[in-house]
Amino acid sequence: MVQSVELLLDDAADAEIRRQWQLLADAGIPSLAGKQTETNRPHITVAVARQIWPRIDHALEQLTFRPIPVRLGGLLVFGARHPILVRLVVPSEPLLALQRRIFNAVSPCPGVPANLQPDEWTPHVTLARRVPTHHLGEAIHAVARDRDFKATVVGIRRWDGDQRREWPVARGR
Repeated sequence: MVQSVELLLDDAADAEIRRQWQLLADAGIPSLAGKQTETNRPHITVAVARQIWPRIDHALEQLTFRPIPVRLGGLLVFGARHPILVRLVVPSEPLLALQRRIFNAVSPCPGVPANLQPDEWTPHVTLARRVPTHHLGEAIHAVARDRDFKATVVGIRRWDGDQRREWPVARGR
């Protein structure tokens, strides 16, 4: 498993992504709707490592954070063998700067993937994982008619995949 640092969305955006998860589930697509738990929530992953050390958690808690307006844009498909359907988060200077600060704090930890380096990162919110390739068209059709929408990043959380627990790192001030 991995550990991560994730950005949380405002209540309206959270509800909209959950609605899209349900639209996919209603279309027979294996979305994240079936994984409704307190810790499974729409988010933007900004850093991942095999292990994030306690001193890094302390450094993350010291970050100055203010809410950041973002726009959730079009659909993207990552991968070919086990496609992942995501909604793009349109990059903005404040979002990229926050991701860079968080990545720099986490980068000394083991197992940091290259695709999360600041110049390699594609900000997104996951809608469905392991979409069967023969259902990609249906999956896209289920949520493609939805338009871009505004959202606000309102907090930062840590996720520990081994212990399956989350905790807040920062809330907007």
